[in-house]
Amino acid sequence: MSLLCADIGNSHTVLGLMRDAEPLAHWRVSTDERRTADEWAVLLRGLLADSGAPHPEGIAVCSTVPAVLQEWREMLVRHFGDLPRVVVEPGVRTGVPILTDNPREVGADRILNALAAATDVGGPAVVVDFGGTATTFDVVTAQGQYVGGAIAPGVEVALEALGRRGAQLRKVELVRPRSVVARNTVEAVQSGMLFGTAAQVEGLVARMVDELGAHPDDVRVVATGYLAPWVLDECRCFTDHLPWLTLRGLELVFARNS
Repeated sequence: MSLLCADIGNSHTVLGLMRDAEPLAHWRVSTDERRTADEWAVLLRGLLADSGAPHPEGIAVCSTVPAVLQEWREMLVRHFGDLPRVVVEPGVRTGVPILTDNPREVGADRILNALAAATDVGGPAVVVDFGGTATTFDVVTAQGQYVGGAIAPGVEVALEALGRRGAQLRKVELVRPRSVVARNTVEAVQSGMLFGTAAQVEGLVARMVDELGAHPDDVRVVATGYLAPWVLDECRCFTDHLPWLTLRGLELVFARNS
C-alpha cells in the first residue's frame, strides 16, 4: 500500500509517500506553527496532485512540535477522515524497548530511527540524524533495544548563533571550504561548521561504541537527516546512509498498529 508519512520537526517537515520501504515521492517544507489545519490540507493535496503519485491509502505522523501536531490531528479528521492513520506518541506500539530513565520523554522521531535501523541494518547501531535545529545520536543494541543517546545543536542553529553574537560574522553557504586552515572569514566559518561537525560526530560515535562494549567493526553507524550529505564524506565512521530512515520507521509502526 502507499502510505503518506510525515516527520514534523522543529525547522522542517519531511513528507514521503512510502511503499515497501521506498519513497514514491518526497518533499521537505517549513514547519510553520501559524499554518492551520486547512492550510496543511491544501498544501498536502497540492503536493500529491503535482507529483502524479497514487493517492495514499493511509497516513502515519510523528511530531516534535505540539502546536503543529494539534493542527495535523484536526486536518486528518476533517480532510482525510476516510484514511486509516497512526500518530506516533506514548502508548503506540513500536516494538522497541526503551531503556531510558523516562521513556515518555524520548522524541518519537528518535524511536522511529532506532526501529528502522534495527529492522533494516541490525544492531548494535548508532544513528546520527542531521537536522537543522539539532543533531541527534541514538544507540540501539544488538537486541533492538533503545538505550539512549545525545543531542547537540544543529548546524543551522549554530550558524544563526554565530551570526547574531559575532559582530563581524554572518551566515554563510554550507559548502566545503578549500582547506581546514581558512584564509578568509567566510571559509573560516565554513571550516568550523563542516570539520567541527565531522570531528564532533566521530568523537561522540567513538565514545558511544566504547560504552557499548562492542568492537567498532561490529557496530553499524547510520547517517540520516537532510544535512547528512553535507558532512558524510568528511566522516570515516559511517557504514550506511539512509535518508528516509524516519519515514521508514513510520511505515513500520503503521504496519504494526493498523
